Amino acid sequence: MPLPKINTPTYELVLPSTGKKIKYRPFLVREEKILIMAMESEDMNQITNAIIQIITDCILAKDIKVESLATFDIEYLFLNIRAKSVGETIEVNITCPDDGETQVEVSINIDDIKVKKTRGHKNIVKLDDNISMKLKYPSLNQFIENNFEVSQTNTGDIGQSLSMISSCIEMVYNQEESWEASDCTQKELSEFIEQMNTKQFKQIEKFFTTMPKLSHEIAVKNPETGAESEVLLEGLAAFFS
Repeated sequence: MPLPKINTPTYELVLPSTGKKIKYRPFLVREEKILIMAMESEDMNQITNAIIQIITDCILAKDIKVESLATFDIEYLFLNIRAKSVGETIEVNITCPDDGETQVEVSINIDDIKVKKTRGHKNIVKLDDNISMKLKYPSLNQFIENNFEVSQTNTGDIGQSLSMISSCIEMVYNQEESWEASDCTQKELSEFIEQMNTKQFKQIEKFFTTMPKLSHEIAVKNPETGAESEVLLEGLAAFFS
């Protein structure tokens, strides 16, 4: 006689980027094993692939392609799946800002960690009186291709900046017509960006620097000096230090 099936609870959350409701389940022992092995490797590609696999297995909406989700959606999904799987709190080691050396372990309730949106952030960039550009958030694939740096374009590497920006263009339009990025070649998109002046390029950079982020502010007291500080944690990696 086969062993009985163990019932797995399901939960629901709202994707920060779209407002779409998604049902999910906690990860199981086999999935936790995959994550532990990836974390022990300290290889970012292995860790990222493990997160993709776990989220794909745990979300119950099969019409969603995890690799295409915005990075902050993926971070938020994974954090909530982990909360329902291994506990509602995370222990984080934080370096006290006043001396830059002393580390303090603090406990953070996962429900308090939110995706924060910057006031004034928008995905439409008006390049001049005639031409505007609609941008989309970087997906996980773009995140990997750009060496895990998506919160801002890398001005020290113009080639990487152009690659990131061109991959996030959704549409270019004016009052008469529009051009879908999917209908353009990579060369055409890069040449279009290269026509911009510094002010226009800075407007696009602002889209990346102000895009929503997984973040949480916490009060920390240095046991050595007694100084109290507010520390802002941003991005998934900050909560697994």
